[in-house]
Amino acid sequence: MSTNTPTVTPLITGLHHVTAITGDAQANIDFYTNILGLRMTKVTINYDDPSSYHLYFGDTLGRPGTAMTFFAWPRGHRGSAGTGQVTETAFSIPRGSIAFWQQRLEQHNIPAQSAKRFNDNVLTFADTDGLPLALVETTTDDTHLWPHSGVPREHQIRGFHSVTLTEVAATAPAGVLVNLFAFRQTAREDNRTRFVRNDHGTAQVVDVLEVTKPVAPRMGIGQVHHVAFRTPDDANQAAWLETLQSRGHNVSPIMNRDYFHSIYFREPGGTLFEIATDNPGFTINEPASHLATRIQLPAWLEPHRTELEKHLPKIRLNDPVPDLG
Repeated sequence: MSTNTPTVTPLITGLHHVTAITGDAQANIDFYTNILGLRMTKVTINYDDPSSYHLYFGDTLGRPGTAMTFFAWPRGHRGSAGTGQVTETAFSIPRGSIAFWQQRLEQHNIPAQSAKRFNDNVLTFADTDGLPLALVETTTDDTHLWPHSGVPREHQIRGFHSVTLTEVAATAPAGVLVNLFAFRQTAREDNRTRFVRNDHGTAQVVDVLEVTKPVAPRMGIGQVHHVAFRTPDDANQAAWLETLQSRGHNVSPIMNRDYFHSIYFREPGGTLFEIATDNPGFTINEPASHLATRIQLPAWLEPHRTELEKHLPKIRLNDPVPDLG
């Protein structure tokens, strides 16, 4: 265990991305681009399993706080939800947009339920793999929207609103969220406790839903694999590694994911947390106009491109978008 004192006080600025598991890469692409109106911002492979895709969706550049990502496991088993994991991913939409989205989902034969949550209007539904999703009406900005989305600008998704963790006790993740990540517990409604990092902007909320008995989750299709939190840069990342080690967490070494650098650990309730850097971003190897127009491979796999592409399922990649430069 490291006993070094970090050279900077490490910072978390909100949610970075959420990674889940899909069984059908093309159906997944169609849902998140054609129905939810997000941009596919990167197509690469799972660095830990190069035989499968890793798909990324988000705003025009897939900025941190907007990036929904998927491991595609076409021969995977279906997962089941339990405690110690993310059980819902919620996106922010502008106030007054629920009726539009309810009608849009109905047109695509997607059942949706409206509700109130902490006085916000919420619409819950699931994607093609049964992954639980929600749309939450909030005050949002209009920056970095995807201009070629099929969703009108006034109703477009603005990035993440929150993730919900299901836990036996909210105090388990709170030990990390509050004591390390500087979230604040702001409200409680029935068995749901809300933690907020910042009162402004997207991707600032974590809800914890408490249940009475632990249930072992089965990781697989239709489940969230992990949630990542934002840190600004590599200096902060190194400081987080030192801090987590000094607190006794079993944390991974820093891993180069090309588009960000990552460390992983489990909070005391069992949910897999990642801390990911904002830099360098998805335009490091493709200009904004050409994001997801080609399967991107890490340098160590580039010599095997022909063989890998031969065995990967065929999917439709993006066309270039000249007006993005």
